[in-house]
Amino acid sequence: MKPSAAVTRRLIRKETRGDLPLLVCLAVLVLVLTALCAWAPALAGRQEDRALRQRVDAAQAEGPLISLSTTAEIFNTAPPSVDMAALLGAGRTLTEQLGGSAARRLTFNGGGSYDYDPASLITPRPPGPANTTTNLTVSYLPSARAHLRYVSGHAPADHTPLTTAPQIGLSQATAQALGVRAGSRLALEFAKTPGAQNAPPHAELLVSGIYRTTATTDDFWTGRETLDQPSRYPAERSTGTVLAVQGLVGLDAADLLAGAGVGGPRVTWQLRADLSGAALDKARALTGPLSHYGADLSAARCQGSDWVTGDIGCLVGGQATQSLLVTDSLTPLLAAFTAQDQQARALATYAVDAVAAVALTTVAVSVRLLLRRRQAHLRLQRARGASTARLVLLRCAVAWPVVLIAALLGWAAGQALAPTGTSGSPQPVPAALAAAVVALTVPLMTWLAVREPRRPGRLRRSRRKTAVGRRVVLELTVLLAAAAGVVALRSQGPDGILGAVPVLVALAVVLILLRLYPLVLRLVLRQTRRGRGAVGFVGAARAAHDAPATGLALFVLVLTLGTAVFGGLVHRTIDDGLATGAAWTTGADASATTAGTATTPPGAGTTTGIRTAVQRLYTLDMVGQTDGAVFSQVAVITLDPRQLAAVAPESPLADALLSRLTTPPGTRADANVPLPSFVSPDLRARERTGDFTSTVVTQGKPPVNLTFEPVGTLTAANLRDSLLGPVTAQLAPGTPMLITTATAEDLIPQQSSGSTVLLLKTEGPATAEPAALRSAAAKALGPLARIRVRSETLNSLRTDGLTQGLGTLYTTTSLLAALSGLLALALELTLTSHERGRTTSYLRTLGLGGKEAGAIHFLQLLPLAVASAVGGTLLGLLEPRLMAGTLDLRQFTGGPAQPALRTDYSLTLALVAGVTALILAAAATETVLARRRQLGAVLRLT
Repeated sequence: MKPSAAVTRRLIRKETRGDLPLLVCLAVLVLVLTALCAWAPALAGRQEDRALRQRVDAAQAEGPLISLSTTAEIFNTAPPSVDMAALLGAGRTLTEQLGGSAARRLTFNGGGSYDYDPASLITPRPPGPANTTTNLTVSYLPSARAHLRYVSGHAPADHTPLTTAPQIGLSQATAQALGVRAGSRLALEFAKTPGAQNAPPHAELLVSGIYRTTATTDDFWTGRETLDQPSRYPAERSTGTVLAVQGLVGLDAADLLAGAGVGGPRVTWQLRADLSGAALDKARALTGPLSHYGADLSAARCQGSDWVTGDIGCLVGGQATQSLLVTDSLTPLLAAFTAQDQQARALATYAVDAVAAVALTTVAVSVRLLLRRRQAHLRLQRARGASTARLVLLRCAVAWPVVLIAALLGWAAGQALAPTGTSGSPQPVPAALAAAVVALTVPLMTWLAVREPRRPGRLRRSRRKTAVGRRVVLELTVLLAAAAGVVALRSQGPDGILGAVPVLVALAVVLILLRLYPLVLRLVLRQTRRGRGAVGFVGAARAAHDAPATGLALFVLVLTLGTAVFGGLVHRTIDDGLATGAAWTTGADASATTAGTATTPPGAGTTTGIRTAVQRLYTLDMVGQTDGAVFSQVAVITLDPRQLAAVAPESPLADALLSRLTTPPGTRADANVPLPSFVSPDLRARERTGDFTSTVVTQGKPPVNLTFEPVGTLTAANLRDSLLGPVTAQLAPGTPMLITTATAEDLIPQQSSGSTVLLLKTEGPATAEPAALRSAAAKALGPLARIRVRSETLNSLRTDGLTQGLGTLYTTTSLLAALSGLLALALELTLTSHERGRTTSYLRTLGLGGKEAGAIHFLQLLPLAVASAVGGTLLGLLEPRLMAGTLDLRQFTGGPAQPALRTDYSLTLALVAGVTALILAAAATETVLARRRQLGAVLRLT
């Protein structure tokens, strides 16, 4: 036993030294695959965390994602009172019900705020019509102090001096509308509290100062416009109008108002989510406790009911309050991000599966070449009586330790290089599976090479028919599986299994090419047989003879090229779609949006070198003149077609509006003249003929009946025009739309619920800077306008974590697939070089020259280059269109519709040229090596 074991070990060492180059190749492949399984998930997790943080930060810049609110109860004590400072400070203890880990991820944004219901202003009487009612909303908002500047007086005191009235600050526009200044006093009547009061309480406020709002880069003023500009709207239960204004008070104003019998205000605490580090894991861990946070708060803080309101009574920091309300906007944001992330993962699956297929094919080629090099030795061992199992185990004894060591080293290297503190983690199961597949490939292919051949039967023709039948069945199975996978992928979307469908499609393309490959070469043979010289004929004949043996090389080249073309198409489509999405968001080079439909934006159009166009959005109820059908909440957009054409001269929408809606300059609005209009397709479908009428009421004037005359219908392309992006982004899907001229603005009353959009277009590079556009927009619509600059929006979209991660993934996988494909091609050409060498050597003994031998090498490999280039290009262009239903790239680009697929033809041509050059280089290398052979070597090959 011992001598036999020693012989076996010596044989293993000898075969290991002989197979060292190919074993190194296997080790490198296993090392790379296992390292990727450890490194790539962590890197992908870092990109996901970055993308989620970008979305969370952008959302928290507009408003809180999580907020707590309640109403303070003041009538539980005698006399009524509230300690607002203690109540706001006690709000920080409300996160205790979330649990330690979740509570640490939430921080309070400021110290809380409170708002009263609108109170009626008794004195002074504001200037204007006598039937105007003034409602003043009293608010405490400490975060607003950094966004305004007092031009008269001072900010309201948080600690009001004794025996003085609570202080309030007003904006310049509000003070002008009320006719007051710093030092004036406001007498207010608040709503009474049923069950506790028989008459409305009254209170007096002292105007401590007048402030001016300042422009900000965030969206702080969104939803807080009444802090700067008062609004007017028709009264609901009486004639006249309501003037709605808002002012800011100090911290203890609630204490003083409670002493006057004013019911408690609505108190709000804003929480900010801290998702540093593993953002995705932290967000998912946070949404669980948030789902039952309200119930936990009620169970811990609320008992019994309030004797005044009958509502649940709660206790916060010793202060009685009504029920606690939790507003959670983080969970919907995470759900939307999860949908985008799943689409990104689906696109990543295509590339990862393609790389895995190319790598495993390279493994198969490596093992095949290893066995070919040992073919004579294996036959000798077989002749000496070695069993199939012994030969298989001997091969495994040589290869398996190498695979195991390479897998361990690759896993260790991947873990060392992987970023830490991300939501992604190394995946040991795929790494072990990849190493196991490589390890099992060795015994499987060894068994196929050394197994006992079947005894020859009587009917050779029947065996050929059986082989042909098996091939047909295999090909039909692959084709049907690819077709079924594509159908399933289009119907139910991508998942872990269906992600391998592109590999099946590539295999189907290769099988089709292998069927067409010999047919085309036979046609070429017919032409070369008639020509002069034997070089072309011999080269084509050898290529036709070797066609079945080039299946693996063709598969590797087609899949590698197809993956690269597919990745280039996705990258180009997303890049072009980002530009479209940025243009849709901003409408032009920049846009500014403000609430309300101001008659004339102050200072609009005064910046040299910048063209502007104003759009105003109203909401009207309309009636069809033909059948009297009522259309409620129709979005009416007024604009000047000339301004729109100046901002976007190449826009089809601007051309259509300019040709059909333009009125002569200086035309005055007349309610008796129908207003030309473009209507949306759904509105036109519900009222196929006739005009639309709407009754509008302007304060102090009789009702006016407006008639809108449709002169055209907006097409799908018109609705997707970027000029309408900032306006239609404010509308719910399916809202009927009507576009008319700016002359209608003189007939339609101002609406606080509407909006004004200013589009800005630069005329030269001097005004193209974002700062110049922002300055012009703020000058036109004021500091409260929400300003979007196209260059900044595009940069934000391009730096998105998911988009960048997807681009990095396809670049990396294309590079890895190309390197693995290059290795597989080199091994496959080495495997088949012996037959090509024998042909040229035999012809050289017959007097064939060196140039002719090189031409034969070239002609033998040229069909492979052509077939791989055609197949890879077709695969890369065909796959996205077969799976168009699953490629929802709009989630990465924004915009009104799915971006059109854009092929990167420059990349495609470069890849085809690279594959062709690679194969030609192989032919040149074989020619050089053939020329160096001595006569004896040539004779031995023959």
